[in-house]
Amino acid sequence: MPLNSLKIKIVSLVAVIVIAVISLTAWSHYNGQKLLIVHLIEKSSLALIESVVANIQSEMKAGHTTDLGTILTKIKKQDYIKSVRIVDDNGVILHSADHKETGYQISDTGRQRLASSSKEHFYFSSNNEFDSYTKIANAPDCHACHDSRKAFIAAIETRIALPELNAYINQEKKKSIVSSAIMVVLIIGALLLFLVIYVDRPIHHLISSMQQIEQGNFDVNSSISSSNEMHLLASNFNLMATKLKELMNTTIMNERELARAEEKLSHHHDTHLMNLKLEEQLTEIENLNLSLEERIEEVEKANYTIADLAAELEQKNRNLEHAVEHLSSIYKIGLAINSTMDIDRLFNLIVRTTITTLNAKIGYIILYDKHHQRLNVTNLIGGGKLIAPQKSIPMKDTSVSSWVIRNRKPLLIADINQTPQFDRFSDLGYERKSLICVPLTVKDEIIGTISVVNKVDNSQFYSDELEMLTTIAAQAAIAIKNATLYEEQQQTYLNTIQALVSAIEASDSYTKGHSERVTRYSIEIGRRLGLPSDRLQILERAAILHDIGKIGIDLSLLHKEGKLSSSDIHELQQHPVIGMKILEPIEFLLDVRTCIGQHHERYDGLGYPNRLKSSELLLESRILSVADAFDAMTSNRPYRKALPLETAISELSENSGTQFDPAIVDVFTAVLEEEGTFFQPRMAAARQQEYGSAALL
Repeated sequence: MPLNSLKIKIVSLVAVIVIAVISLTAWSHYNGQKLLIVHLIEKSSLALIESVVANIQSEMKAGHTTDLGTILTKIKKQDYIKSVRIVDDNGVILHSADHKETGYQISDTGRQRLASSSKEHFYFSSNNEFDSYTKIANAPDCHACHDSRKAFIAAIETRIALPELNAYINQEKKKSIVSSAIMVVLIIGALLLFLVIYVDRPIHHLISSMQQIEQGNFDVNSSISSSNEMHLLASNFNLMATKLKELMNTTIMNERELARAEEKLSHHHDTHLMNLKLEEQLTEIENLNLSLEERIEEVEKANYTIADLAAELEQKNRNLEHAVEHLSSIYKIGLAINSTMDIDRLFNLIVRTTITTLNAKIGYIILYDKHHQRLNVTNLIGGGKLIAPQKSIPMKDTSVSSWVIRNRKPLLIADINQTPQFDRFSDLGYERKSLICVPLTVKDEIIGTISVVNKVDNSQFYSDELEMLTTIAAQAAIAIKNATLYEEQQQTYLNTIQALVSAIEASDSYTKGHSERVTRYSIEIGRRLGLPSDRLQILERAAILHDIGKIGIDLSLLHKEGKLSSSDIHELQQHPVIGMKILEPIEFLLDVRTCIGQHHERYDGLGYPNRLKSSELLLESRILSVADAFDAMTSNRPYRKALPLETAISELSENSGTQFDPAIVDVFTAVLEEEGTFFQPRMAAARQQEYGSAALL
């Protein structure tokens, strides 16, 4: 059935309207029932809670506070009551039907609900549960035990299970959907039957009659009686067919008469005109022949000129395409080498893109050490592989790079056989056939050279490739200089901060050497876990700076001997936060700052300062936590000697899964067992020292 059918459009429109109306009605009815049930549950819950509150207040007035648990247990025996308990303003469970819950805190969601609502009774419902909260007023009778200034002394939390009600609601929902679907099907079926009988069949009959008229049969007679409108339409159609037949007969007769008259009049006149035109055309042909001969000569001359211009244009197009290709390559290389500030990655990127662009086998960058008169090879790449990442060679007269640096200009050697003054075999271990070497210059200062050696197809390098490498070298020199300055700036920041760490360690015999040892342990764990180089760098920096926040802690507290008060412990626990604030202005230490702030968090979420769980902690933070704790355990304290290696390993294992990440503990334990003798000298020295009580924090 064609999708553009009028019948389909009408049925579709009506179906959409019917479905929308019935769906809206069913949805409204379903929501009304659901709201009514929730309202009934709320009223029932409120009545239940009021009864419980009355019993509780009665027991409390009588001094039977121990019977509160018995009351709550009896209430919970109802099948539909999932839990009932009394909690204070901070969410601590004072009494519960389940005695095991007493003393624990309710969920974070429950505490937020208690803190955010000022109502005496409020509730929250979900698909399967109905949570109700009723606050117990602080009556005059309670003032003997509770502060009279508080409006409420506690709250009753009840949780009612709703499986039966939900099953009833879902059953009603299914019935509503089924009945709605049956109504839609019946309405659409009746409408479709009506359209077929009273619209579709009459229209098909009229279309069939029209097709007969189109084929030349004007003797059609349509008879339709399904409705008055269709009967009138069929009668008018029959009348139109009759009139059309009469008009066609009249037109045919007139055209035949007109054709006979025109044929007689035009025959003689056409013959005369034809003769006159023939004479004129003969004269024009003669003139055209003369002009054609002249034009042929002009075309021949023009062809020679066009051929010359075409050859010249083709050469210019080739030159232009070559220039555009070079400019595009230079632009892409510029974008690539300016996309990173990591100096090692930058060297590798410059060499690889240059080799690819110039179709060379070998490429490398040399940095010029003016003070020692040596050439330091940063990256030697050949065949797509890093052959020699770092190598230093002396400057000599037969070295191409030495010549370029001394003469401060690029050098193209198309064939090494034509330049015997230079070595055929490089100190880097390869044979040179054809090469280009260009200086890397920044503000008239030569910082090194970039070279490409031997074409992949064994052809020679040419001057246009020398120009291209010169352009690449100009961009590369600036990028290398910028990356060097950026690296120096980062190192300056780190040196300054590390000086602060050294100042802290110098003021406390315990912390002396602590950062270096923690760094050493952390890096070994990170390597065993397969951390990439950039994450190892973050781990190393975090380990060095992890106690930088102690610069903001009172020195007397850091050196305090004996037992610490709760306020002392709280102040000492702020040093991760202080450390994050100190490093906050340094953007490139973002992950380092986060790691420092988390190095006293626990795997089970009970650490400080933010009680973060394992899923919220950086891997580097969890590594640093294990290394820091191990160094603290193997250090002398005023109240104990440094723990033996076996005892420290046992402590790590016992706290695995609670304080520490089990995977990291397993790796570190394996390191300690494999390389135990490696740590013994450090531990022996540590046993001869006395350390402050604040060190473990």
